Amino acid sequence: MTGRFGRQPTGWGPRLLARLSLGARSVAGQVFALQAMIVLLLIAAASVALVLQSRYDSQRDARNRSLAAAESFAHAPGLPAALRAPDPTAVLQPLADAARRASGVDFIAVMSTDGVRYTDSRPELIGRRATGDLSRAVAGQSFTETFTGEPSDAVRAVVPVRDAQGDVVGLVGTGIEVENVSDVVEGQVPLLIGAAAGALLLGTGGAFLVSRRLRRQTHGLRADEMARMNEHHEAVLHAVREGVLIIGTDHRLVLANDEARRLLGLAPDAEGRHVADLGLDAGTTELLVSGRIATDEVHLAGDRLLAVNVRPAKPYGGQSSGTVMTLRDSTELAALSGRAEVARERLQLLYDAGVRIGTTLDVVRTAEELSEVAVPRFADFVTVELLEPVLRGDEPSSAVGVYTEMRRAAMSGVRGDQPLQPVGDIIRFIVPTAPMAAALDAGEAVLAPDLHAAMGWRAQDSQGTREALDYGLHSLISVPLQARGVVLGMANFWRAADTPEAFDEEDRSFAMELAARAAVSIDNARRFTREHATAVALQRSLLPRVLPDLTAVDVAFRYLPAKAGVGGDWFDVIPLPGARVALVVGDVVGHGVHAAATMGRLRTAVHNFSTLDLPPDELLGHLDELISRIDQSDTGGDGAEGEDTAGEAGDEPAAITGATCLYAVYDPVSGRCVMASAGHPGPALIRPDGDVEFPELPAGLPLGVGGMPFEATGFRLPAGSRLVLFTDGLVEDRRRDFDTGLGLLRDTLSRPGRSPEQACADVLAALLSPVPGDDIALLIADTRRLDADRIAEWEVPGEAAAVSRVRNAGAAQLAAWGLEDVSFTTELILSELVTNAIRYGSAPVRVRLLRDRTLICEVSDGSSTSPHLRYAATTDEGGRGLFLVAQYADRWGVRYTDRGKVIWAELPLTARAEPPDPAPLDLDALEDLAW
Repeated sequence: MTGRFGRQPTGWGPRLLARLSLGARSVAGQVFALQAMIVLLLIAAASVALVLQSRYDSQRDARNRSLAAAESFAHAPGLPAALRAPDPTAVLQPLADAARRASGVDFIAVMSTDGVRYTDSRPELIGRRATGDLSRAVAGQSFTETFTGEPSDAVRAVVPVRDAQGDVVGLVGTGIEVENVSDVVEGQVPLLIGAAAGALLLGTGGAFLVSRRLRRQTHGLRADEMARMNEHHEAVLHAVREGVLIIGTDHRLVLANDEARRLLGLAPDAEGRHVADLGLDAGTTELLVSGRIATDEVHLAGDRLLAVNVRPAKPYGGQSSGTVMTLRDSTELAALSGRAEVARERLQLLYDAGVRIGTTLDVVRTAEELSEVAVPRFADFVTVELLEPVLRGDEPSSAVGVYTEMRRAAMSGVRGDQPLQPVGDIIRFIVPTAPMAAALDAGEAVLAPDLHAAMGWRAQDSQGTREALDYGLHSLISVPLQARGVVLGMANFWRAADTPEAFDEEDRSFAMELAARAAVSIDNARRFTREHATAVALQRSLLPRVLPDLTAVDVAFRYLPAKAGVGGDWFDVIPLPGARVALVVGDVVGHGVHAAATMGRLRTAVHNFSTLDLPPDELLGHLDELISRIDQSDTGGDGAEGEDTAGEAGDEPAAITGATCLYAVYDPVSGRCVMASAGHPGPALIRPDGDVEFPELPAGLPLGVGGMPFEATGFRLPAGSRLVLFTDGLVEDRRRDFDTGLGLLRDTLSRPGRSPEQACADVLAALLSPVPGDDIALLIADTRRLDADRIAEWEVPGEAAAVSRVRNAGAAQLAAWGLEDVSFTTELILSELVTNAIRYGSAPVRVRLLRDRTLICEVSDGSSTSPHLRYAATTDEGGRGLFLVAQYADRWGVRYTDRGKVIWAELPLTARAEPPDPAPLDLDALEDLAW
């Protein structure tokens, strides 16, 4: 079997020699030999350095230890006194021996200033003068030195001993013999030799591993073989279809393959030139000079788009060797990716339009959202025009091509100084060839890529179009806004100098898609506007337009429908007999026309029940029963058959369950207020001193639920009190709970010195949210008391003779009030009412006259029998009493109390023309007439 260099030798000896010879000739073998020599030299140098360093460290340690021991002994307490003793040696020698053993030095010698030893580790040296120069210590300076001489070479330290006055009275010398220092160093030599041997093994082992790795990578190639391989790589480098540039650290071109020369148009002698002199694009030159890393950056090279990657070259010799740039022609890929990116952006814009357009059910706001979403991502300016019926919520005409004018509803742009007509202007389409008129006529988008050539548009408004062209508007797409085949308006997309590219056919298709989505939202908002306007009109027509002018209360009110849809809130002020007044607020759950209609039915029912003059709890009971009957009638009964029928028809049953109501009756004569609630929040009561409280009312169920009776609560109001009735929409919304709203209401109502009108305005200013989610009904009533001089009362005995006395007393009271014109009529009515109360009622019988805006006559008794009006025959001797009362009074009626009834009649304060009677009536004779 033959190898790379001939026949493979046989036998292990020849094979080993051949392998060593091959390794020596290969690059890996040469590298191994070189590394092994370097490692050997480094270990030798390191060993010598370690020995020298160890010797130096040992001597330095000896100096430090000697100096520390000398300093410690020289500053020992009592040393100066011991030096002055008659026999210093006897005192100091034991101390010096102990200190020497403790500090680990070889000797401690205490000397006089002349150098005579008092102590020493060798007793034979005591009394002899120490050799060497001790003058520095005598002068007060401590020092260390390597001493050579008798008795032995040593590293010693000499420190002066000072007395209390600071004078040098002796010297302390300590030291370690050089021989002992050398012993320390020599003791480390075996360790150093072992470490050097280990390092040599590791170094050569590492070199062997590196050589082995290199051998695997180079496959044992020789230098000439690697040279041939390099030539091959050079050929391949210049044959690839990707440009390669190598730039040196001095920003000069080191290497450029053939593809790089072709893509960049480099000269043949480009190598060695500075990159700024290669004639590259400015962006490419800046990238190469900056040395920053780049990944697939697109740069222009003539008519080509190049994808550029820049990376720093691997350092060589510990220093940067420049950068490497690769180039790839991506012109066609960039075109494809650019179109894909545009498509992605358009899809994202359509998604955003679906999210952002139609967030409210307001026509104008929806048009504004269309203009805002398209600027600046699609157009520089967007205008939206809508037909007048659409703005009002009406259904526009379905005919195409008959629109000549619209009102501008929205406009957005990249700048505010635009030349287009502002929002609110009428936009006319009088030239059929203009893009707007053409789009309306065709029912699809019309593209005007160059407005300079759009003669129809320029002819429509020569002055305005000239300003628009001078401003920079150059391209337009007009799109009719259509939903369900009906044109609602138009959207115009403009491009100006901010976007030099003109609109194209793809833009026209996208504009149609965008306008179609917006048109659906605008149509939904238009239909809601129509329903909202209808509900508002119905709601306002069912609510009281003008409140009655009453003596009992001074009233102000506010009603605000919800932005999202009219609800069923209502209020009312109902005059009651006896100068009393009923204050009502209510709320029907839900929104829309059904809620408004339900509210009207409930308000009418409350008015009808109030004519019966029922207590509040009884009135709510009757109202609850009525609603239950209405619900059963509207839903076809409570059986399963009715439910199935409603389900098949697809209509929601018009149930009223969920309505709430608060009914309060105030009597200005007694100042008493009685109220009952059917699931409605209680009122606020502001006392004359400004204190605000919310009276506790028995919790009642909403109307239509049934099952529980209602309970009334009565309390007496001080003169000048204020009642505030409201619905929950005033105090509660999405951002505020009910209790927080009550706190704000309390703070607002506590401000004194304001009329009911001012109080209404302040309450709304403090509690009204920008977009109320529910209707708000607010009723503020200042209560008044009827003056005592306007009230006259009499207790009537149960005898017929008392009738004339009551009649005379009434005539006298009318004369005192200046009401003589109605005295005859009043006496007639009093005679009839009192006579019948005595005959058919029971004690006690009372009479009360009230002078209010009308004259009120009231006769009460303890009986609950109900009088009835009827026509008496000509042969009847009685039965005309109530008929006469009804003839002469404006109004009359009966209300029941806890202990009887009250029959009342109201008369005007001035007399009215009467038909002539054949003969004057005898009032005494009328007393014999029966009911």
